[in-house]
Amino acid sequence: MFKNAVDPQKFETLIEINGLINSDYSDARTLLTRILESATRLTHGEASSLLLVNEENQKLYFEIALGSKGPDVKKFSLNMGEGIAGWVAQNNRSLIVEDVDQDPRFYQDIGKKVGFRTESILAVPMRIRDKCVGVIEMINKTNSQPFDDIDRQWLEVFANQAALAIQNARSFQRARDEITNLQDQLTSDRGYHTFIGSSSAIAEKLQLVHRVAQTDSSVLILGESGVGKELFAEQIHLHSRRSDQPLIRVNCAALPEALLESELFGHVKGAFTDATSNRRGRFEIADGGTIFLDEIVELPLPIQAKMLRVIQQRTFEKLGSSEPITVDVRIIAATNRDIEKAVEEGTFRNDLYYRLNVLPLHVPALRQRREDIPELAHFFLQRFRRETKKQVRGFTDEAMETMLSYTWPGNVRELENAVERAVVICQEELIRPSDLLLQKTDQNAEDHYEAKTLKQSINLFKRHFIENALRSHNWNQTATAKVLGIQRTYLSRLIKELNITR
Repeated sequence: MFKNAVDPQKFETLIEINGLINSDYSDARTLLTRILESATRLTHGEASSLLLVNEENQKLYFEIALGSKGPDVKKFSLNMGEGIAGWVAQNNRSLIVEDVDQDPRFYQDIGKKVGFRTESILAVPMRIRDKCVGVIEMINKTNSQPFDDIDRQWLEVFANQAALAIQNARSFQRARDEITNLQDQLTSDRGYHTFIGSSSAIAEKLQLVHRVAQTDSSVLILGESGVGKELFAEQIHLHSRRSDQPLIRVNCAALPEALLESELFGHVKGAFTDATSNRRGRFEIADGGTIFLDEIVELPLPIQAKMLRVIQQRTFEKLGSSEPITVDVRIIAATNRDIEKAVEEGTFRNDLYYRLNVLPLHVPALRQRREDIPELAHFFLQRFRRETKKQVRGFTDEAMETMLSYTWPGNVRELENAVERAVVICQEELIRPSDLLLQKTDQNAEDHYEAKTLKQSINLFKRHFIENALRSHNWNQTATAKVLGIQRTYLSRLIKELNITR
């Protein structure tokens, strides 16, 4: 293959990288960086880039860029056929350009915008089953020497290794996505949601949930619309002795008053015009398990009286019947309204409120636990990426900052909708602020720093920064510590102190 004797240093580097590919195919980004660093060093390039082809929009994105202008270069993308790298991707052929100024294929805009002078380029395709999936390019050989065929042959070998790393990583990612999908399906098949949240505010509430779950006392969950009150009700049920029994959900605001009593307590045949047969109510169906009453404040006063009796005596009568029915049901209620104000105004019974409020649980708003936003956003991204089958792999730093600084009046539900919308309209591999369609206002900026000390703000930034770095390296702490320029032991301590979980 090579015209001259094999360089021992290059050969040793190839063996080392090949061993890494076969032993750790989950951390593709670190492997690709190592491959590009080695290729740049051994071919004496002044700068280098590794671009990947997005099959959906046929664009090339700078996955890794080394050199003095590397971070700036990564902000750009190329169309198929555009520039030297675009030509190599489109034609699936290697190319050496000794004088780019004399080659019409050279794309000058990126160099001009980042302030980098390109004189010569060596670019080779990365192939998987003879299909070009990316391009590695070397820019400006040191000492103003031209790139030659030996450089090209070695770079093609490195490109083959990079392609192998990508193939392994994609296979690993597909398997991991399938496992995650199966786990989500198992959870949803049981009727429950996946619980996401590891901030200190949520950890504190989950500790309370675990203690509350061991009792049969009524629980009142309070919080704004969209914070996930139903998910907390699920956690209480799942950690209780009733977990193998049903969790019955009732949205009190969604049912007409005329049907609500029958829905909750059932009816007998002939109780009203359309009652053509006997019917079990939600309380009877929930016998032995838990009933979750969402928007409890919307209950009409007559039904509140019947509800109070169920809590006190565990008995009720079906609509149209005088025969008492006894049930063993744990009651969890929730509301996003000011229930104490409703009591003062007389629209909610005082005695029922005290019966429900035995164990109150306040769910914090999303703006009060911003540390959870990156984890939630990536969870929703994975879900909608699977559903839409789009190759969207993450968020730009600017998009993440937009989400961190937004007030989220609709809380987690609004975040979920924003990510779904962004995945649908995104035309690139990374979601940008414009894809989220969130209006950033001065009020949002003020709220972002509301009641936060300097230390809290710094810790929030550190948590987001480290979590993104870990995610970029598939949670490999050794590789992440190396990129961040810190000791692995120090990174482990930061992960623990900042309560960062995978």
